[in-house]
Amino acid sequence: MKKVQSTCNYCALDCNLDFYVENDRIVKVVPTRGYPVNDGFSCIKGLSLDKQQSTVKPNSLPKIRKEDGTFEEVSWEEGFSHVAEKIKEIQEKYGPEGMAGISTGQLTLEEFALFGHVMRDYLKTNVDGNTRLCMATAVVAHKQSYGFDAPGYTLGDLELSDTIIFIGSNPVVAHPILWGRVLNNKLSEKKVIVIDPRKSETAENADYWYGLKWRSDLLLFYTIANQLIEKDYLDHSFIEENTEKFEEFKEFVKAYTLERGVEGTGLSKEQILELVELIHKGKKVSFWWTMGVNQGYEAVRTAQSIINIALMTGNIGKPGTGANSITGQCNAMSSRAYSNTAVMYGGGDFTNPARRARIAEVLGVREDQLAEKSTLTYNQIIEGINAGNIKGLWILCTNPRHSWTNNETFAEATKKLELFIVQDIYDTIESAEDCTVYFPVVPGIKKEGTYINLERRLSAMRPVLPKGENEISDYEAILGVGKALGMGEQLKGWETPKDCFNLMRECSRNMPCDITGVTWEGLEDSHGIQWPYPEGKEEENKADERRLYGDGKFFTPSKKAQFMFEEVRENPLPCTEEFPMVLNTGRGSVGQWHTQSRTKEVKFVEDVSIKKAYVYMNTKRAKENDIKEMDKIRVYSVNGQDAVFHVKVTDNVQYEELFAPIHYIECNKLTPSLYDSYSKEPSYKATPIRFEKM
Repeated sequence: MKKVQSTCNYCALDCNLDFYVENDRIVKVVPTRGYPVNDGFSCIKGLSLDKQQSTVKPNSLPKIRKEDGTFEEVSWEEGFSHVAEKIKEIQEKYGPEGMAGISTGQLTLEEFALFGHVMRDYLKTNVDGNTRLCMATAVVAHKQSYGFDAPGYTLGDLELSDTIIFIGSNPVVAHPILWGRVLNNKLSEKKVIVIDPRKSETAENADYWYGLKWRSDLLLFYTIANQLIEKDYLDHSFIEENTEKFEEFKEFVKAYTLERGVEGTGLSKEQILELVELIHKGKKVSFWWTMGVNQGYEAVRTAQSIINIALMTGNIGKPGTGANSITGQCNAMSSRAYSNTAVMYGGGDFTNPARRARIAEVLGVREDQLAEKSTLTYNQIIEGINAGNIKGLWILCTNPRHSWTNNETFAEATKKLELFIVQDIYDTIESAEDCTVYFPVVPGIKKEGTYINLERRLSAMRPVLPKGENEISDYEAILGVGKALGMGEQLKGWETPKDCFNLMRECSRNMPCDITGVTWEGLEDSHGIQWPYPEGKEEENKADERRLYGDGKFFTPSKKAQFMFEEVRENPLPCTEEFPMVLNTGRGSVGQWHTQSRTKEVKFVEDVSIKKAYVYMNTKRAKENDIKEMDKIRVYSVNGQDAVFHVKVTDNVQYEELFAPIHYIECNKLTPSLYDSYSKEPSYKATPIRFEKM
């Protein structure tokens, strides 16, 4: 029996697991002891990765849809040639941007990079990822406030903080291993605080819960900032030495009085002042946010309002502190830095001459062979298809028919495509129903590559099982299409994932996310390595857990963090007489994952999961409408759609709200086509609705 250490590719923790293999079968999965992230623990999803060993059957070949609507199985060479010819036809007829791609947060770093090279550099077209649905807000917030997309914390800060504040975040369900670090915190004065409209599972386990009104978090944090300033609960030396624009911010928040905060948030004066005192009295205060903040129409400014409070109180860069974004998917960090979509490889703008010259040198191509601008965003791609401007789409390991906001617009889009390639480990996902080409690829247990988790830690994915006859990886599929397109010399140095990793290492040199000191071999059977990890400074950075900004230096030109702020906007989709309630959305249970395409194969997760879409309704509301547990209601959305849900009755949602788990296609049938102005992340969390009992 052999043991292979590899990385779980579900959530952004990237737990490491030991796979015990005998006769090409996984016989046991054990969380890796000593690994800094999970140290011998894992949630049910990681422990169930052995269930994927039968996902892709031997003799796995691509399928092409014929004129009569049926599929024909072809060789990989035929599949690559067919796709390449169709892409050429589309671009010749409609221009380079007549083709587009949508990736995921679950590919390896190397697969992101290669897809970006084929689509963005060679084809000069657009590729966005479903990381746009979860982390674009944090990316923009970090870049504007810190000068680079660089969350500075380490998971160890959860064990060192005496005041842990979760905002729009439910780690008990969404990131259970992260929550485990909270439980490991043995400080006697530790306080756990949750700010969330819903009394989530995390709120039920917290010391304080502030159930504010939906989409009032920005107002709340401006109000808190004003109170902190009025009471002089500030770290003046940190503000003066390490930040800019504080005086403008101080003047700005004067308008956010305590009375205004009470009126807008639904919290009492006493609750807001209590929260102010908790922040002030904490010696090591850490703020943690995730999708409840990121998925809103003014989300970037909301994230920055949290960052502002950390800056003004000096709670950043020190053990147990920070304004810390919790990432959703396992490799969103690689998507952010190495997908060649919003930034060039390793960060930097597409229009920066020095950066273009450096990337061209590393890749061995001319500068005119590189992408020239940031990609169209996810919503612009879908809108472009529906407007008739984009005729070809290639999606990888994502299921937008289910997960995209106002998802009927994606269903409409797929029917307008001349070429629709779905590359996935399942042909049963909703997005595959209308595809013209299906590329079956292997799951992570048969792949090799690199992942970067939410705290900037690189870890190795290594093959646990060999590939069967005709089975290929995402990397091999992308490479095959690139060769069929005729890229030739432009693929030199990209032959294997290891080759690609070495290219990306070099692209990162002297950037904030420098990984030149990391080697392919050094990641194997390791504790992972947090970036930055520049060559020549390996000894200096050898600690398992390292945070940024301890020296008070940021990545802006002045090396100072920026206070970013803007007036609270009027809600563009307020409740009305016709739609008097709101629909909130989020994770349903620890075992379920996103659109359930992966966790459906885990029998004991399926056995305990509700099979039909459901919503949580406040007990008083249910009683008033004579609705009992698991009765059916039809929910009507401001976006013009409606869907049927079963009802679970609870006191943990507010009277004006319903809460729906994201794992059912009905959920995002109802969410609107509304986006943050800066990140273009969808506003999933507060859709105006009404309902009728069935």
